Amino acid sequence: MSLSPAPASLEASKDKLLTKDLLNQAVNNASIFSRKGLLDRLFTAWFNRLVYPQIWEDPEVDIAALQLNSDSHIFTLSSGGCNVLNYLTETPASITVVDLNEAHIALLKLKLAAIEHLPDDAAFFDFFGKANLTKNLDRYEGYIKPHLDARTLAYWEGREGLKRQKRIEMFANGFYRYGLLGRFIGLIHWVSKRLGYDISKVMQARTLEEQQKLFDQHVAPVFDTRLMRFLCNRSMVMYSLGIPPAQFEEMHRESKQERIGMHHLLKERARKLACDFPLNQNYFAWQAFQREYDVEKRQALPRYLQSSAFEALKAQFDKVTVHHQSMTERLSQMPAQSLNTYLFLDAQDWMDQAQLNALWEQVNRTAMPGARVVFRTAGTVSPLEAKLQPQRLRAWHTDQAANHAWSEQDRSAIYGAVFVYHYQPDSASA
Repeated sequence: MSLSPAPASLEASKDKLLTKDLLNQAVNNASIFSRKGLLDRLFTAWFNRLVYPQIWEDPEVDIAALQLNSDSHIFTLSSGGCNVLNYLTETPASITVVDLNEAHIALLKLKLAAIEHLPDDAAFFDFFGKANLTKNLDRYEGYIKPHLDARTLAYWEGREGLKRQKRIEMFANGFYRYGLLGRFIGLIHWVSKRLGYDISKVMQARTLEEQQKLFDQHVAPVFDTRLMRFLCNRSMVMYSLGIPPAQFEEMHRESKQERIGMHHLLKERARKLACDFPLNQNYFAWQAFQREYDVEKRQALPRYLQSSAFEALKAQFDKVTVHHQSMTERLSQMPAQSLNTYLFLDAQDWMDQAQLNALWEQVNRTAMPGARVVFRTAGTVSPLEAKLQPQRLRAWHTDQAANHAWSEQDRSAIYGAVFVYHYQPDSASA
């Protein structure tokens, strides 16, 4: 008698293969025999798993820059899924979500099922705010698991790691310490201590002045060590931050233009993260330096985890549709002039000229008059003017001073710039 895989295993295998295929299409745009082609393929292999337990684009910047409201028809990537829920608090008309990575899709679907079926905001905060309680597994079994689709269930019931634990068990052991980024942050803490520093001491600060002082004492010196200088110049090391080779090259090029080393560029971005915003207002700093959210005072939290947001989420969750597809593929299947809000995160940094033009062909087709696009770049220059065919960008306008202001307000601080483009088709024909 032959043994067939369980249905859950089949679903997990399908999603794994689809993720691999989508990543190959998105990233592998050079010959395997070239240096770039080889690095691209190493990155796609490394990226084919949970990368971001939390998204690292500041949703408050997005919400303000895009002027989100009840008329917003949003198109965005999922990543950690938290930004989707943050946007949902603005009660938009719809949110269409895509992602290449099945782990990110499964995470967002888990959050949506939790919003619908967990009994109250306290249980929701235990699960996704604290994310380290054994009772989260009991609530998963009783409230969430029965309502998951087959592929999402297959992902969370799947096993990985040396102990072969179910993935859902991450929520009993500190979920934000998992994923490529969570583990990488943990490695930085470990390496820093081996070098004689403790970067978590930044969190002892009570004022912006103290934040700067503690950063200079405990964080800045780490970047100046010989080991960190070496690691910061290795693109493969940056894979754990979700930085593909093309994005790394842009950062490397910027560091050369400014005549500073990569370690210095990354140190200054870490400085902004640690020092430019009060710690009680910056949950990104909490995740980087404390490796958790502010679960006691509950001030430094993404808005979707604030207790006041839960009822709004519960009333709005069915406005979200989730697709395991590329941005271009999904947009090509949507009606003309059906969207007015696009959030591309840093995905365009991954694209070559042909891919970028194919994406913006669909953006132009689906955009309503007055639509807005927000995206981030690893460097400080928008790729659109250099790579897009002129007719693709003719009706889109951007304000460099406003872009600089949005970039300065982004609390995560890991990107070089934030860009906002506004669609005004009448001006293109004038």
